[in-house]
Amino acid sequence: MSKLKIVFMGTPDFAVTILDRIIRENYQVVGVITAPDKQAGRGRKIHQSAVKQYAIAKGLTILQPTNLKAPEFQSELEALAPDLQVVVAFRMLPKSVWNLPKQGTFNLHASLLPDYRGAAPINWAIMNGETETGTTTFFLDDKIDTGEIILQNKTYIAKDETVGQLHDKLMFLGADLVIDTLKLIEKGDVTTTQQAIESKKLAYKIHTETCKIDWSWTSEKIYNHIRGLNPYPAAWTTLVSPDSEINVKIYDCNIENETHSLPPGALLIDKKSIKVATQDSFINIKSLKIAGKKLMNTASLLNGFNIPDQSFMK
Repeated sequence: MSKLKIVFMGTPDFAVTILDRIIRENYQVVGVITAPDKQAGRGRKIHQSAVKQYAIAKGLTILQPTNLKAPEFQSELEALAPDLQVVVAFRMLPKSVWNLPKQGTFNLHASLLPDYRGAAPINWAIMNGETETGTTTFFLDDKIDTGEIILQNKTYIAKDETVGQLHDKLMFLGADLVIDTLKLIEKGDVTTTQQAIESKKLAYKIHTETCKIDWSWTSEKIYNHIRGLNPYPAAWTTLVSPDSEINVKIYDCNIENETHSLPPGALLIDKKSIKVATQDSFINIKSLKIAGKKLMNTASLLNGFNIPDQSFMK
């Protein structure tokens, strides 16, 4: 086992894969920091983070601070005496935390920094039509995703790749990069590269309004928007009928390059398909979820759901 004493910080499934790889590579994880338990779902049951569930199964020491600046937490962290901290999909750390270990604290970010700093780099890379992305390890400093770069690796984004598929690809690519970074730090062989101060490509947090489709966009922009939000949180639009308005989530689609003179959002519907007019052609919806119904392919939905004449998407 490595003599390097590591504290790992993370919360979702993405982080679990990295932590598992660190454990399987025989690194010594002396503590795991993750989000506090919270109530979730209709029954308001207590929900533990994916990282906590994994850490319990492995018998690891777990800390769940609500306040990272709290003296009690910082005392508990100091008692773990980490040589190094690894952060994956956690929250911003105060300097008193990231500056604690003698070897520093590094973060894994799912983009090629300095591009796509922020909370949702995987979504925005696809939504913006990028053809390449990757993962980056960097030492933390006092700003978000701006520290000196240790290593990066790259991968292509396929034209039909969804954010769910790219998330999983980057998760395993990131695990490789974290192990490579740990090996460099162990050897004392780290050289870093300073990031550019600014980047025009940012990865803002995804909100409900971010996910809304604007049918006046080009078909390519809409297509990228939909796959960049599939499966979560999902792109949405409103189906407007003469007597109702219903929100619809769209998961899968393709572009049909046909010229037309219809207004954006106009519908062409037959027994098996729904096509929506855009600025320059049509989006053919392949799977969708209407509010109150389950996710279905379009043909199945139309088999039991009537969309009245004069309906449109807005």
